[in-house]
Amino acid sequence: MPDLHSHLTPAVTFVGAGPGAAAHLTLGAFRALQEAEVVIHDRLVGDEVLALIPAAALRIDMGKEGFGPSAAQQAINAALVAHAMAGRRVVRLKGGDCGIFGRLDEEMEALEAAGLPFRILPGVTSASAAAAAIGQSLTRRGRNAALRIVTGHDMAGFAEQDWRGLAREGEVAAIYMGKKSARFIQGRLMMHGANPATPVALVENASRPDQRILAATLATLPEAARDLSGPAVILYGLAPRAAALAATELNEARA
Repeated sequence: MPDLHSHLTPAVTFVGAGPGAAAHLTLGAFRALQEAEVVIHDRLVGDEVLALIPAAALRIDMGKEGFGPSAAQQAINAALVAHAMAGRRVVRLKGGDCGIFGRLDEEMEALEAAGLPFRILPGVTSASAAAAAIGQSLTRRGRNAALRIVTGHDMAGFAEQDWRGLAREGEVAAIYMGKKSARFIQGRLMMHGANPATPVALVENASRPDQRILAATLATLPEAARDLSGPAVILYGLAPRAAALAATELNEARA
């Protein structure tokens, strides 16, 4: 996503924190954090990344949780504008990538309305980290020429998608926020002809020390999703490699 105000000193820097591990931060993101006077962060930002915020910076937790307690978007917008108008260097720290299911547009529009410049530093999105965790690529010659990144729910509830297209053999999709909508997703896909044996990988807490990988199929997706407690990405059409599953089993045995 382009920097819309590159000719101005940004009042706010939107930073993609990645899925959790500090190793996934870009150099630009790290520098922005080190220079920040105010950091307004989401619930899903990893502890390793939060630990990089300078002690002198004001840290404000304004997390959102699907179907759970959340900071109102208007309150987040107001905080961004107020701190920026006060002349502070503000970082808006978002889990994953700012521009993927991160409500980035609403916050940019609030800053634009106040005449405040900003810049965007993209981050590693959870789909990329989850695919790396299971030892797979998101696209592969001869398998899928496209990748879909979809959400399990939106403002209206469970999100409708192009189920007929997704149900075709060889399709791959990264499903964000899909734990509670897993049975709905399964039903829609099977209704449109998806093979119940289609592989599915579920990656919980991708890139974090407590990362966990579950192997399932479309037929067993709802049962597998019930076993998840942390943030997770559902990779429809991909199966974890044996080595990835073995690593998860070893971590659980050590825990």
